[in-house]
Amino acid sequence: MARGLIWATAEDLAKNRGRVLSLYRQILRSLNSPALPLNLAARLQKKAEVRAMFMLGSEERSLHNIQDLIDAAEYSLSLLRRGEIPKHIQVYQ
Repeated sequence: MARGLIWATAEDLAKNRGRVLSLYRQILRSLNSPALPLNLAARLQKKAEVRAMFMLGSEERSLHNIQDLIDAAEYSLSLLRRGEIPKHIQVYQ
């Protein structure tokens, strides 16, 4: 992400595509973990929230905001792998 000064170029977006898709898939898979205290309805709700977050994030064009979103996704994934639910993903049961 070095070409655009503030706004992402097509090249910048193409470089991040694989990384973002990988994070998206890993987060969705992590929500199926039996270590998480979620029932089926809560799991489906969390997956829908993740999809919505990634859809909104896909419209972002600021390099700094894109990097912040990727960092947040990586942090959320690390929490999910430890069996914790990130605080920004609310649980309604």
